[in-house]
Amino acid sequence: MRTKDILLATLLCIPAISISSAQTASAPVAKSAQAAPPAYDVMTIKPSDPDSQGTSIGGGYLDRWRGQNNSLKMLLQYIYDLNEDSIVGIPSQLDSKRFDIDAKIVEPNLDALKKQSPEQNRLMLLPLLTERFQLKTHMETRSGPVYELVVAKGGPKLKPATDEASRTGVSTSMNWIGNGWKLTANSQPTAALAKILTGQIHRTVIDKTELTGNYDLTLQWTPDGAPASTDADAPPSIYTAVQEQLGLKLQPAKAPVEVLVVDHVAMPSEN
Repeated sequence: MRTKDILLATLLCIPAISISSAQTASAPVAKSAQAAPPAYDVMTIKPSDPDSQGTSIGGGYLDRWRGQNNSLKMLLQYIYDLNEDSIVGIPSQLDSKRFDIDAKIVEPNLDALKKQSPEQNRLMLLPLLTERFQLKTHMETRSGPVYELVVAKGGPKLKPATDEASRTGVSTSMNWIGNGWKLTANSQPTAALAKILTGQIHRTVIDKTELTGNYDLTLQWTPDGAPASTDADAPPSIYTAVQEQLGLKLQPAKAPVEVLVVDHVAMPSEN
């Protein structure tokens, strides 16, 4: 995978910071008395240009969705807010394909669209995607590899959030600096950090620190696949950075995890 693809695919996997939202694939069910939720009316799909650089997914439109150079797995990650290891069953010959997609609502109700949650916005893409790829899927719990976030030897190096930070609420930002990422988090619990790390290493991270309260933290690391750097001050891998900078450790383990299983899928016809 090209370096730009790696960086943008990494951005794709950064999850929203919501401790109460579980990684499940169940779509909300509309009550019969309620109006049908907004949905895209038409969708065009075509193979991506093999020479295209980078990946984009979504956009700033309420009534339109565009994606460029996306695999089916990337699209399912986006829709269900899952990490890469939580999607199985896509045939390798299809998993290697990339698509450009444009979906839109013909007569949008902008007021209704503005009231939707981010999860509802993502799920709008599912009906047409299911139809065009002839998708059949189910969720199941399997024992799989995870990482446990634990306190490293020597103790944590986390800074408790200040009273002012706690009043202003949680916030996070990620910026690409030099050859690595810099994460800045304000007033976050360690469970939120575990969720962020899940998106970065593409494997479920379970908070086992037993630390309570909220923290202010900064973490800098070089992602796997980034160009080699001759800079002696280049940040380390994310595993080393977590231990050296936060006093925590990513410990391999096995645990039950929710997995989206693709039972049937077909190559969509181009239009």
